[in-house]
Amino acid sequence: MTDIQLYSQISSLPSDLKKQVSDFVSSLKKKSKAGKKLKERQFGYAKDFFKMSADFDEPLEDFKDYM
Repeated sequence: MTDIQLYSQISSLPSDLKKQVSDFVSSLKKKSKAGKKLKERQFGYAKDFFKMSADFDEPLEDFKDYM
């Protein structure tokens, strides 16, 4: 549907329905703006969230046959 077709359909509505369409468009705009807000990432937010063992980089026993 083009903008002109949409405008023609809205123009043919009675004024009380035009008000409802206007309110609906406003609510869609608010919802669209609310969805775009992203939280700013903070450096170090996940610090100490993951624990790695001291031997993390050591070869695994399971792969000794391949070395």
